[in-house]
Order: sequence, then structure tokens, then C-alpha cells
Amino acid sequence: MERVPILKIGDILLVSIQVDMSDQTALQLQEDLAERIVATGCHGVIIDITALDIVDSFVGRMLSTIASISKVLDAETVVVGMRPAVAITLVELGLSLNGIRTALNVERGMELVAAARADESPYDHELADESDEAETTGSP
Repeated sequence: MERVPILKIGDILLVSIQVDMSDQTALQLQEDLAERIVATGCHGVIIDITALDIVDSFVGRMLSTIASISKVLDAETVVVGMRPAVAITLVELGLSLNGIRTALNVERGMELVAAARADESPYDHELADESDEAETTGSP
């Protein structure tokens, strides 16, 4: 069985799908990616599907599931390199790919991940400030 490589670039995991996605390969990718997110603590996942000519309903659902798993593990998912024919097929199949952001290429995908993390930072700092105040004042 072929495995899809997962590369770490800074705070992002890059998945470049270069093989036809069988059901087993797709399921293995979900598991491998979840393990890598936890192991590395990365906050972004970019899935490059430039090499995919055809996306069926199973692969479409797999992309949506990966995005959901990544979000639960505190990582944003961006799918890049979608060909027009693939986009048309996904729409015709009625797959909305909830929770997945898309970009034209890897560079723009990295910008989206960085922007998403920047948008979350003020909230994270607010929580840290509140816990610091609680420790300082002794209140719970």
C-alpha cells in the first residue's frame, strides 16, 4: 500500500497527494496525519491536490474528515491546487467541504494558515492574561 508523505515546514504540515487515492490510502492518510499533528504540535495542514485529476465522493468526504480531525487537534486545514474539473465534480456531487479553506497554491495556503493563527492569537492572549490575573490575585 502506498503512503502519502507528510512534510513539516515550520509550524505547518504539507501533504502532497501524488498518487491515486484508494480508500485504504485515504484512511491511512487520516491516521498518519492525526498522529503527526499531535507529535509535532503543528497548527496548520496544507493538502496539495494538484496531481489529482479525479476526486470521487469518498475522497471528498475524506478531505472534509481530515479538516474536522485537524480542527479538533488545533490545526487549520487548507486544500491547495484544486483543478477546475475537480471543483466542478465536487459541486456536482453536492460536497461542500465544510471546514476546509482553499487556496490556489501552497504559498497562498501558507498565508491563509498564518492569517488564521493571527486571528486566534488575541483570544489566546486574553485567556493567558485572565489566568495570570487569577494567579496574581489568588482568585480561581
